[in-house]
Parts: sequence; C-alpha cells; structure tokens
Amino acid sequence: MGIQRLFIANRGEIALRIVRAAHARGIEAVLGVSAADRDSMAAKEADQVITIGPAQASGSYLNAQILVHSALSTGCDAVHPGYGFLSERASFAQLCEENGLIFVGPRADTIRAVGDKIAARALAKKAGVPVVPGSDQVETLEDALRVAEELTYPVITKASAGGGGRGMLVAHGPEDLRAGFDMASYEATEAFGDGTLYLERFVEKARHIEVQVMGDGEGGVLHFGERDCTMQRRYQKMVEEAPASWLPDELRLRIHQAAVDLLSSIFYLNAGTVEFLYDEQRREFYFMEVNARIQVEHPVSEQVSGVDLIQLQLAVASGEGIGLTQSDICQSGHAIEIRVLAEDPSNNFMPSPGRLSRWRPPVGDGVRLDSAMHEDAVVPPYYDSMIAKLIVTGRDRPEAIERLLVAIDAFEVDGISTNLRLARFAINHPDFRTDEIDTNWAERVLMPAFNSKERLL
Repeated sequence: MGIQRLFIANRGEIALRIVRAAHARGIEAVLGVSAADRDSMAAKEADQVITIGPAQASGSYLNAQILVHSALSTGCDAVHPGYGFLSERASFAQLCEENGLIFVGPRADTIRAVGDKIAARALAKKAGVPVVPGSDQVETLEDALRVAEELTYPVITKASAGGGGRGMLVAHGPEDLRAGFDMASYEATEAFGDGTLYLERFVEKARHIEVQVMGDGEGGVLHFGERDCTMQRRYQKMVEEAPASWLPDELRLRIHQAAVDLLSSIFYLNAGTVEFLYDEQRREFYFMEVNARIQVEHPVSEQVSGVDLIQLQLAVASGEGIGLTQSDICQSGHAIEIRVLAEDPSNNFMPSPGRLSRWRPPVGDGVRLDSAMHEDAVVPPYYDSMIAKLIVTGRDRPEAIERLLVAIDAFEVDGISTNLRLARFAINHPDFRTDEIDTNWAERVLMPAFNSKERLL
C-alpha cells in the first residue's frame, strides 16, 4: 500500500517542499502548524491543516506527544520531520514507530547511534573510515589537559550530543582549556541536555565536505556526490555547492566510498549525510559526523544529480526501495546555494522579523528558489531566520557564480533586513572565485572586509 496520508512535522520552505513532493506521489498531505503559521503558503497547499500549539516552538514543533497525537487523529500513516526541530530526535522517531506511524527517516536506533558523536566515531573506526585523532569522553579539566598534551595543541572540544558550534572551544595551549572548558560543557548542557565533551586535534586549514546518501535499510547505500560547505561563520554554513570542484578525482572516490561503507555497515535507512573534514596541510580527510535527516543544502545535490530527494525519501519509506543503481546517478553541472536570512549582518546579525512589503525573487536560466515567503507575508520572530534558499546551477563553477551574482542583484526584498549584500560580497570575493578558502576564512577574511566596506556606505 505504501504511504497514503503524510503528516508533516515542520514549517517554512521544507514543509512546502514536502507537501509538493507528497502530492507528486499521490499522497495526501496533512500539515501541523503553530498559531503563527496558520496562513503560511504550506498551509494553503496542504490537504488538511491542524493547529498543534502556540507560536513558540517548545509548545508546538518541539512537542513530540502533540505531533504524534495530531498525526493519529488526522488518520495519517506516516510522519516526515523535515530538518531541524525533532528530525534527529531518536525519541520522536521511536514514538512514531511505537504508534504505528512510518517515520520518514532513519530508524530510531540508528539516529541514537550516530547522534552520539563519540559513538559515531567508534562506528566510523570499525568501518575503516578515518577519523580526526581525538579522545573518548573527557569528564574533567584534568582529563582534558592530559589528552590535549597527547594530541598536541591546538585542540578543539566538541559536544558528544550535538553540533552547531555549541560546546566548541579551540585551545592553542593549556591556558585556553583552563579558561574555557567549564563554559564549553555548560553550553553543551544548555543546548543538548548533555554536557559530555570530547577532544579532537584542531585542523587549522580545513575544507568541509559532505556526501549525500540514501540507504535501503538492508545494507544498500547509494551516494549522490559531495557538497562543499567550507564557507562558514561560527560553525554555521553560509554557502554550499556541488560538486567540490577543487577535489582530486582519486580523493573524491575515496570520500564517496567511505560514506557508503560507514552507512552500509549500520544498515542505514532513508536519507542522510556523512560529513568529512579535509586537512589541507596533511592532505588527509577525516570523518566528522552523520546527519540522520535531509539537510538544508540538499537542493544542490538535486540540481547536479537530477533526483528529487524528498520524493525518494517517500518512496523508500513506502517500502518501494531506492529504485536506482549507483550508475544511474550521473552528475552534471555545478550548483551553488545561499541561505537568505532575515537578519542584519551590519548590526551583529540582529534578527529582522516583520512584514515583507516587497518580495520579488529572481528568475532566469538555472535559478531555483526554495521558499514559503510571498509579498505581504510576515516573517515571525519565533524561529530560525532563514526565509529562502537561492540555488543557481550552471555548466561549470564560473558560470554558476556569474548567474548567482545576477540573481542576487535581481532579488528585491523590502520590509526587513536580509543578508543578501553579505552573500553577494562573499560570492564575488576573489578568494571564493578562485576556490581558495577554508573553514575559518569567513571570520578571518570575509567579515573584516565586509564590515569595513559597510562602514563606508
């Protein structure tokens, strides 16, 4: 039978994408909305809408019991969590499973296994995938100091229970660890409810590479190529592109195989991403983590592979299998994505909620916009500031860059502040054009140059 009626436990552009993917497969779409999202574009296109709670996410999109109850009460047989919110919460996947709902994503035990970063490192080692030299759990500052001496400085602390920069401290010497270890653990506790930290050798000149995969749950895993997510600010991705044009073919194949080997070894089901760090000085790559969900930046992989990954998620969850072989997935062209954010980069990235008095997205060859915004829509203050993803595809990287610059210039937004000026400045920077950046480049080079330019305006 497969999925007949799908409950969507998310909001914004990803909720809209899932509604449309469900309709393309003949599946009814039921959308759970907070009080702030009743008039959203996704709500207008869904077959049925149910209010799940107040505007605040804690009482709506983050309330697993309400979400499952809403799915059951509307006769749904499956739940798609999108990304963010509860998408990587093993307890939510398990609650869905216990109530007879198909969870469109990995199994609960898989999410639990890869969600713990220390456990995931162990899985990678077992599968023969290289990991950054590091430690298991460090319980005290004394443990951390001892491990850091063994690894040699600089080192970085990481939270076992999550990422996104929380619990991360780069220490160039013992004094840095002493000054910041307790705060790093506190940050991890506040963000994830778990202050467990571990240490890794800090790679000072690194590229961030990730591989998009889909698993059939029986050991079969296909990859859809890699994405370069090196441009980051405070560990948050700013620009994503596919493929990583600087990557030598031999290394590319090894990274793809490492991702497949790791997820095959745990019988991974549905969509996921395996993230790697490439050490430019040592010319080695290392496993970082598994994201057990669809990611924000998946459209660039869709653009170069020609595969709708959301529809494929639904096919796999329906029991139809992947329906492709690796040789069916032929990549062509180059795609770049920027996240359009409702915030002001010139004012310390202050969020900028409000009503869109003007919203005129760009159109043209190779231009794709994933967004649930429209003119006169309200950007609420309760959620992540991302309001759109602008994706541009060209025959090669230079053409994609030129098309993206044209698209940014044509994007008309009034009523709120956005990061579009910063995005244009970044894409047009000589270092980005020549693909000579690293994960610290945005903070070391881009932001000082941008702030200097803004002060002159």
